[in-house]
Amino acid sequence: MSRRLVVEADGGSRGNPGPAAYGALVRDAQTGEVLAERAEPIGVASNNVAEYGGLVAGLKAAVEIDPDARIEVRMDSKLVVEQMSGRWKIKHEDMRRLAAQARDVVDPSQVSYTWIPRERNKAADRLANEAMDDAARGLPWRGSAIETIAGAPAQQPSPRSPLKVGGAAPAGPPDVGAAATLVLLRHGVTAHTVDRRFSGSSSGVGPELTELGRAQAGAAAEALAALAAVEPFEAVVASPMMRAQQTAEVVAARLGVDVRTDAAWTECEFGDWEGLTSAEVAERWPREYRAWLASTGVAAPGGESFDELDARIRRVRDRTVAGHPRGRVLVVTHAGPIKTMAREAMGAPAEVVWRMESSPASLSTTRWWSDGGASLVSFNETGHLHAAGLALR
Repeated sequence: MSRRLVVEADGGSRGNPGPAAYGALVRDAQTGEVLAERAEPIGVASNNVAEYGGLVAGLKAAVEIDPDARIEVRMDSKLVVEQMSGRWKIKHEDMRRLAAQARDVVDPSQVSYTWIPRERNKAADRLANEAMDDAARGLPWRGSAIETIAGAPAQQPSPRSPLKVGGAAPAGPPDVGAAATLVLLRHGVTAHTVDRRFSGSSSGVGPELTELGRAQAGAAAEALAALAAVEPFEAVVASPMMRAQQTAEVVAARLGVDVRTDAAWTECEFGDWEGLTSAEVAERWPREYRAWLASTGVAAPGGESFDELDARIRRVRDRTVAGHPRGRVLVVTHAGPIKTMAREAMGAPAEVVWRMESSPASLSTTRWWSDGGASLVSFNETGHLHAAGLALR
């Protein structure tokens, strides 16, 4: 039986026509694991041309994985799906050329096309927007330096080296000046924390801090005030979830800095697993849970994968750093984003997140330079909690 692969593809144009890019990924049809990712800016083009570019790139990636596979293409472009299925005529010359390229990549008899709503095509849309964002900053797509074909050795950029494409680094000299410093504070304890329940963003605002959680926020505030006495914080940014907001309010009051909310710092979405323990999930979704533990590209049913979380956190990190290129910012967030930030700063592979622990009310510090360099200064500091007898055991 032939292997089955799923290609998800999208493209976008800011202006239509305007600066454009495509994004595409390949999944294993059985497990949902992401096997490859592709994204690239294509200059000034229309949305439809960019979407066709994503289709071609996705098919090429699928053929690299298995040239004999059966491929299902899923796109939110009704135009591309209907034209490639042969039900609509292709009138635009650029799209005719790209459609011909798509048919030349792989035997059309191996490919089927399915239209999906936009909300189910978020991963490909994210890749296209990453490519447009990076191109606007004069940088290559951030995934370009990483080999994204599953099974090939991953090559991560070194912590102090800029991302490279074809051996060329971004223009400009290395940044050896002061870095943007992001201090990451996980919220204090909630009832879900104690019970070790999945507590992501799927539940809306989520649970509140317990009495212990509020005390932990106070201890963190004192530790951060000591840091601020040496170097003030330029801003305090928090996830919109209740536990993060409550923690941020305690800390910001002590620092004398207003809290700014940014929804991109929220926890991973756990979908149908929200509020359940790992044992309950393993009992109800044994196959899905095993797949989730085996790959950061697999999401909980109705949720978000850690790869998707990683992309979201990279975008908000870039925004935060751009706003404070030489300053220090406190980010009050959750375990998932903190582990993602630490992993990114080290240039470590994605699966490292399964081996990291971010304790309630712990502090971690990362630094980010404009040339792409980064460092992890500290991770999961809890000395302030142990000194106050507030550490969760």
